[in-house]
Amino acid sequence: MNIEIITIGDEILIGQVVDTNSAWMGTELNKVGFEVSRITSISDDREAIAGALHESLSRVPCVLMTGGLGPTRDDITKHVLCDFFNTRLVFNEQVYSDVETLLKGRVGHINELNRSQAMVPEGCTVIRNPVGTAPVMWFERDGGVVVSMPGVPSEMKHAMIHEVIGRLQQRFHTDHILHKTVHIFQIPEAVLAEMLSDWEDAIPPFIKVAYLPQPGRIRLRLTARGSDAGVMQRAINQAVDALQPIVGRYIFGYDDDSIEKRLGEMLVARGQTLATAESCTGGAIGAAITSVPGSSAYYNGGVVAYGNEVKHEVLGVSTNDLNIYGAVSEPVVSAMARGVQRLMRTHWGVATSGVAGPSGGTPEKPVGTVWIAVCNPQGQVNAQKFAFGPFRDRTVLRSVDMALMMLMNELLDDK
Repeated sequence: MNIEIITIGDEILIGQVVDTNSAWMGTELNKVGFEVSRITSISDDREAIAGALHESLSRVPCVLMTGGLGPTRDDITKHVLCDFFNTRLVFNEQVYSDVETLLKGRVGHINELNRSQAMVPEGCTVIRNPVGTAPVMWFERDGGVVVSMPGVPSEMKHAMIHEVIGRLQQRFHTDHILHKTVHIFQIPEAVLAEMLSDWEDAIPPFIKVAYLPQPGRIRLRLTARGSDAGVMQRAINQAVDALQPIVGRYIFGYDDDSIEKRLGEMLVARGQTLATAESCTGGAIGAAITSVPGSSAYYNGGVVAYGNEVKHEVLGVSTNDLNIYGAVSEPVVSAMARGVQRLMRTHWGVATSGVAGPSGGTPEKPVGTVWIAVCNPQGQVNAQKFAFGPFRDRTVLRSVDMALMMLMNELLDDK
């Protein structure tokens, strides 16, 4: 069954606040068989809110709204809902008691603005909010359902988890929806689609396939919808198994797996260790690796060698290479990888050196130029040059991704 989400707030439209609510709601709703068919963000404007609500209800039987339920003048959602459902605000003793309990000890007294939170549209079902002052309001009319929730993420999530999702499941019938995501690297999207053409033809028609590309990798998402969850799960499992002879080497994980998690599993299985030497990435590779619990079992540490003195004195990069080739070069990044491997006494060494920008580029080495090196247990180095473009944040992120993918590829090749 389809649901639409309406998020309310000028702060979303001007980019001051990122709408993370909708993404989280979409994920949780999909888990229980609801499909979000549209997300609309609108300003704190009466006509905009009423218009969006009218349009959404003309398409779907259920609309979830967040935002505009605070006590200040710009919070007008309750007033719009009163007009929309032809009702009025009335005082709710239970909500007021909840507000008093929540604010006791935080403020000296309950003022009129706080008291206004207990004014709710007459006729709606009020759902108590134990973590905030604005209650959730559930409306029904002509078979349609509108649920208005606070825009504060923690309050919205509490309401969804403890009340709203369960009530929606009781109110509406849904099919089962099952997902399986396969993480694939080193194959371009168009090439992968060609490789999987026969595989797509062979899988059951109730399984939909989506290609979700990211730099250097693709998430292949399989989605099945139907009434028999067991049949669907078996079909998805068989489809995933059928991928192995085609692209098995390039699969690094499933669902919530990450490349850094998979790398850790591979290193632990081999009893091997890793160290990093980072210049332009400034420790971001180490941060990604240590984001995985238990990474101390295989990650010995890293050196942020931003300056040439550190490259020379700590990692052993020769001043001759630094002077002749410059810090952003194959000889230097290779020496960094060998140096940190030796310094940390690890099996593997990974190094980066580049021009992240926005300044510092030259015609020979423009902003976005990055060298990445991986040194294997035999002391052999694979160093590659990349051009990631003029944006600093993107260059750092792409460098981290590529360094991890290069390491994974080397691990797969190293027997």
